[in-house]
Amino acid sequence: MRAPWDPEEESTPGRRRSVPGARDHLRKQSPVGRFFTTWGWRAYAIPVLVVLTALVIADSVATPGPDDTGSTTEAEETPAVVGGPLRGEVPPSGQLPEGGPFTEAGAGGFRIVPGGTDRVGRPTAEQFVYTVEVEEGVDTTDFGGDDSVARMVDATLANPKSWTADGAVAFQRTSRDEPAFRVTLASPLTVRENCGYEIELETSCYNPSTGRVYLNLARWIRGARSFQGDIGSYRQYLVNHEVGHAIGFPSHEPCPADGVLAPIMMQQTFGVSNSEIFRLDPEGVVPDNDDTCRYNAWPFPDSPPVGP
Repeated sequence: MRAPWDPEEESTPGRRRSVPGARDHLRKQSPVGRFFTTWGWRAYAIPVLVVLTALVIADSVATPGPDDTGSTTEAEETPAVVGGPLRGEVPPSGQLPEGGPFTEAGAGGFRIVPGGTDRVGRPTAEQFVYTVEVEEGVDTTDFGGDDSVARMVDATLANPKSWTADGAVAFQRTSRDEPAFRVTLASPLTVRENCGYEIELETSCYNPSTGRVYLNLARWIRGARSFQGDIGSYRQYLVNHEVGHAIGFPSHEPCPADGVLAPIMMQQTFGVSNSEIFRLDPEGVVPDNDDTCRYNAWPFPDSPPVGP
């Protein structure tokens, strides 16, 4: 999904520790200390006023006027989130299904799942090294633990019907090296902060600024209505779709014809009918017609693997 619509650091810094000797200046007064004692609050106000005056002058010189050209906007400087939420009307198919409980808000930091895999894919293919991570505060024991999450991601990307099928890409998981992207299972609130939440819809995304593929915990547990309760297939779809954004497929696709398997880059979390997706994003690539696909978890569902 694409952020703003399909829908950090490595960890949250802890509290700053006190430094030994940091309070030594309270034991005796230097000439500078006596100056502050004598002048009180004015000793602080004078340098502050000087700094503020200098800033005002600098701003008036540096700030371009309305006719100036060549400035860059924040949107141009910051990579767009890929797969975030849309701004249109939410169809029933996009609503989160009923199901098991999940952690609404995690702690914000992330833990790397230990371990790794061998390279999967052709020796000549472009390799993407990834980690699997889980947000702190998210308890995964109800669905097999952190290792189970990593095994699902690894098995999905190693499947012959996944992205390696055409021989162009290869994958390898690590827990040490600097990865190309970080597959991250995160709480809904963290996903909203990093993927957007223009409409009240649980989504996932790839955020280039953080280098993370955010998998929404709510969707990981409950899936999507379009997958008709098939949680396993939905998780495979979620991994393949969002990793697709991370390896260079930013665009979404419509259902090409009624009754066929949905393309992996169709936003199946929100539905498998073109009319449903069109309601979410009337200005997007999906036409307003009644073509409805069958849900599909794979980039190459009918393709045999390419030989070495």
